Amino acid sequence: MSTSKTPITGADGAEAPAATDAEAVRARVRSCIASSGLAQREFARRIELEESKLSKALGGTRRFGPEELVRIATVGGVTVNWLVSGSDAGSGPAAVPDAMSLPRRIRETPDQVRRRQEIVEAAWQLFASRGLHGVKITEIAAEAKVSTAAVYYYFDSKRELFEETLRYSVKLAFDRQVATLSLIEDPRERLEHLIGLQLPTGSAGAQEFSIWLQAWSEVSIGAGSQQNQAFAYQRWYRTVRDVLREGQEAGVYVDEPVEDLTTQLTSLIDGLGIKVLVGTLDVEQMRTQVHRFLARLEVDRP
Repeated sequence: MSTSKTPITGADGAEAPAATDAEAVRARVRSCIASSGLAQREFARRIELEESKLSKALGGTRRFGPEELVRIATVGGVTVNWLVSGSDAGSGPAAVPDAMSLPRRIRETPDQVRRRQEIVEAAWQLFASRGLHGVKITEIAAEAKVSTAAVYYYFDSKRELFEETLRYSVKLAFDRQVATLSLIEDPRERLEHLIGLQLPTGSAGAQEFSIWLQAWSEVSIGAGSQQNQAFAYQRWYRTVRDVLREGQEAGVYVDEPVEDLTTQLTSLIDGLGIKVLVGTLDVEQMRTQVHRFLARLEVDRP
């Protein structure tokens, strides 16, 4: 089963997945809850969903919406791709990350898995808001409500923990794309939606972009993992390229080398995103500039 065959929707009347596919998704969500070691009530609280709604979705009387699947994947430590296809590598409009680009999965008890994840999420928020070099391990431990020794039990150094937060950022982006891109058939709308998912909007979007910016900075001075950053970025690049190519095949975008167009578009987004983070542009100005670029790629319509 692939994501293209399993559209996931909310209660807005969009297409529902086939019964067998929907049941497979429910089964994997149940497995995810069981593996988390959390009671269903607590799992529902963490994914910000009423327990009654979670029960109805698991029972098949309501559907999981895209945002709900993203939150389930985040709390459960799995990918949305696994939830909807049974595999991290299931085919779909979002390019699949290299296994090295996703958060590491280590054989541990549910409590240890959850504690590791809580440490990563705490570090992600602190690194994004205050910077890699402005945060101490003791502060990460306090934010995660664990001891400093517990942080060092899971991660040998702050640098290793930072690299894991980049993988966490890759997973967040991948989950959003898998959950929503397959619902959009029009190539033009799909590309615009994809770009919209990656804009530094809201606190979470800005934090995610901040982690990327710091990763680039660390690699540029030889301090970060070039391999980790390259694997992570190539997934984003491939997703943009594949959606652009789809648009070219549909006659929407100009017939120019797709690699050139992808490089231009991703570079524009990167540069504008940096300007948003440092305050020389706002998000709406960034959005306008990206849309103007996309308009220049469109084939003139009669």
